[in-house]
Amino acid sequence: MITPTERPKPTSPRSITGLAPFIKPYRLQIGLALVFLVLAALATLAFPLALRGLIDGGLVSSNAADKGVQVMGLRNHFFALFAVATALGLFSAARYYTVSWLGERVTTDVRNAVYSHVLHQSPEFFETTQTGEVLSRLSADTTLVQTVVGSSLSMGLRNMVMGIGALAMLIWTNPWLMLQVLGVLVLIVLPAMVFGRRVRKLSRASQDRMADSSAIAAEVLNAIPVVQSYAAEERESNRFTSANQQAFQTAVTRSKARAVLVAFIIIATSAGLIWGLYQGTQAVINGTLSAGHLGQTVVYIIILASAFAVLGETYGDLLRAAGATERLMELLDSKSPIQSPEKPAVAGVSAAGSAIQFEAIEFNYPSRPLQTALSKFSLDVKPGETVALVGPSGAGKSTVFQLLLRFYDPKTGHIKLDGVETNTLNLQDLRSRIGIVPQDAVIFSTSALENIRYGKPEANDDEVKAAAKAAFADEFITKLPEGYDTFLGERGVRLSGGQRQRIAIARAMLKNPPLLLLDEATSALDAESERMVQAALETAMKDRTTLVIAHRLATIQQADRIIVLDHGQIAEQGTHAELVAKGGLYAHLAELQFGID
Repeated sequence: MITPTERPKPTSPRSITGLAPFIKPYRLQIGLALVFLVLAALATLAFPLALRGLIDGGLVSSNAADKGVQVMGLRNHFFALFAVATALGLFSAARYYTVSWLGERVTTDVRNAVYSHVLHQSPEFFETTQTGEVLSRLSADTTLVQTVVGSSLSMGLRNMVMGIGALAMLIWTNPWLMLQVLGVLVLIVLPAMVFGRRVRKLSRASQDRMADSSAIAAEVLNAIPVVQSYAAEERESNRFTSANQQAFQTAVTRSKARAVLVAFIIIATSAGLIWGLYQGTQAVINGTLSAGHLGQTVVYIIILASAFAVLGETYGDLLRAAGATERLMELLDSKSPIQSPEKPAVAGVSAAGSAIQFEAIEFNYPSRPLQTALSKFSLDVKPGETVALVGPSGAGKSTVFQLLLRFYDPKTGHIKLDGVETNTLNLQDLRSRIGIVPQDAVIFSTSALENIRYGKPEANDDEVKAAAKAAFADEFITKLPEGYDTFLGERGVRLSGGQRQRIAIARAMLKNPPLLLLDEATSALDAESERMVQAALETAMKDRTTLVIAHRLATIQQADRIIVLDHGQIAEQGTHAELVAKGGLYAHLAELQFGID
């Protein structure tokens, strides 16, 4: 389990091998990248050889009568040089695009896998792992991985080949140099700056698309109990994958532009170098400069120096990416203690609602091992029965709901739904039988229509609107600027608390489950809205089992049974009238709220 207090461990480049399962499916692209890498390196090493042929070709004869013929012959050598430069530029561009595509694809796959895996973690995971930590790994860490797979690793291999080759050639040849050849590099500065603006704009667009997918992740991870209670993990995973795919396409466009820039830089640099050497060869022909292998030596020294510089940067990138890979692999290696069984049982559904049985439950939250949440808790709820759970804060009311949804498993005891133990049911099947209206209504950053449809993705517009009317939400939704198509903002910031609650109630009613869980469902409503929603809830409770958590006792006086919890145990149970007559804890709570003496 990952905790916020963990510190990075010492890493080595070997840690990058954790990415192997994500890279393996793209063996063809890897093969192409290696071919282009080797061809680009060979073209680079061939350039000084072509340069030597050019220089030697201008020194064949010192006879003045032959100088005109020599000048004409030089053209073929210059064409050969430019051909090598062009091949170098094209192979480098192809290598860059191929490895960039590979880096973006692998990063997208890693990000999708991590996000989907986290969505299936139980709430226990989020008790010890901060959401911001997960988002950091989804964004910053995967960006480092992309940098290495899509750039640094390829550049490191290429410069290693070139460095070794240049060193061998320098040992073989006479290593004296002409440093003024470096001046030709300035020829590419201005054009590169102009085209670089286009690349920067595309890079910004790519980051914006990445921010979109990160926003979806932040929203859903903050609402993970609601997502899981509606068994929407796969749906949310697909939504994130779609946004990530758009980010991938934008990044590919950016990579194409950068590939063109790489080709221009290399070809332009080589062309400028060739022009400078042309002037040098004229000086050699005129007898003002004696140079045999001068040009070849200079270029090999430049290649060697730049190769060592790039290899140093690459090693640093590999170390950073190794740490990022370890952090991502930690997320993927974390196992949720709540899993669907390999051979799940099948439970029938009663037309009157679900039957519930809690048998001698003992439970404490993993993050609070010394604090008992439920102790010796047993409860039978008949199909169609409405049972209210009341008691002081921390008595265990919400824990009952979380165990029913199987966010956690009890330490001892059994929980049965329709006669079948919940831990033998498929998680999606279990949660599809349960609808929940939480105390804090969760509204997603989409339209009112889609927020309600979250309870039943296949529902048509008429079914959604019928659920909204039943929850008394239709009236205020139709008054919104675009009606049901109005964007509600992140977490429903455009709605009041009561309006958000009615959206959540409509969502649960659209799902139409045999078991309904109401966690202070009317707590955010004013008196008028509460009366309307209470009437809607009474309609929703028909022909289904309902469990209600309530602090406001006025909302549950008509419940078939009231369970009073205290310190994780059932203190008393009965109807409102029976409990008031007993003069126990419930009577005390009623006295505080109603003034009953």
